[in-house]
Amino acid sequence: MDSEGNGFPWYAVHVRAKYEKKTADALVSKGYEVLLPRYRERRKWSDRTKIVELPLFPGYVFSRFDVEVRLPILKTPGVLSVAGIGRIPQPLDPHEIEQIRRVTAIDHPAQPWPYLTVGQKVRIIGGPLTGVEGLLSQRRGETRVVLKVSLLERAISVHVESDAIRPL
Repeated sequence: MDSEGNGFPWYAVHVRAKYEKKTADALVSKGYEVLLPRYRERRKWSDRTKIVELPLFPGYVFSRFDVEVRLPILKTPGVLSVAGIGRIPQPLDPHEIEQIRRVTAIDHPAQPWPYLTVGQKVRIIGGPLTGVEGLLSQRRGETRVVLKVSLLERAISVHVESDAIRPL
């Protein structure tokens, strides 16, 4: 289906844990356009190793629908709510959804990632600085962690690979 789809905006539908696929299938069977981006991960059990498909956004399914007629969505098995501000559903940014669709359409490797913003407190989880905590910063396209000495009102900025930091 083209990016215009049914003309309605995309919404994030909050679903029960591990119900993403079942809920997406149920919404499709009701005639809704659905996007359930997934990724592959190798899982190891005691007796075998298997590649499994998991949702890129656990707990969410994206769908297009008329928000004024959302009762059929809310009555779908597994659906908890439509994401928004308070009880008011908010449409997703069309540009963000289009980017996700492009990545998943070509089956490009992707994986869930913590949502980080500049100024957020982070901890370094890899390399020689493991355990160091500071504020996330960016300079000339580089990911950096700012460490401060409050008493002196001074700080230093350390370059860190983005996959080596996690939010606190």
